[in-house]
Amino acid sequence: MLKLSQLSHVLLVTLVSISFAKTVNAEPTATLNVVVNGINHKKGEICFRVYANEKGFPMSSTSEAQSGCAKINGTSVKKEFSGLKPGTYAVAVVDDQNGDRKLNKDFFGIPKEGFGISKNPTVSIQTGTPKFRDASFVVNKNTTVTIIMKYSLDS
Repeated sequence: MLKLSQLSHVLLVTLVSISFAKTVNAEPTATLNVVVNGINHKKGEICFRVYANEKGFPMSSTSEAQSGCAKINGTSVKKEFSGLKPGTYAVAVVDDQNGDRKLNKDFFGIPKEGFGISKNPTVSIQTGTPKFRDASFVVNKNTTVTIIMKYSLDS
């Protein structure tokens, strides 16, 4: 028959083994750091939307994987998104000057606020709104992307 101290040892080893098994089977997560350069304003905030697929990209606020805003305090802003599953993502950002957390456009659909998209694709009347495939990139364990803010369409 096992002594009480031996039983405690067996119980402790069993619990430790179970906790390691859960850690090994845990789904891997990744961190995405988004750096936005070229900000022209000193007030307001930069709002970020991270998309895991083309659904709603780049305008919908209901289909993003993660989102958030950061106060502007210079010509560059950085935001970290953690807990993402490794995979393909795209990011859209807005220089939100009026606090409504969306890209405001004029009557013709041309942005009235600064904006940016991962991989910095050309955005013009001819090219239209970039597609997910043109702005997407692979996120592994720790990935950083840099977006250049635009305050007008490209020529």
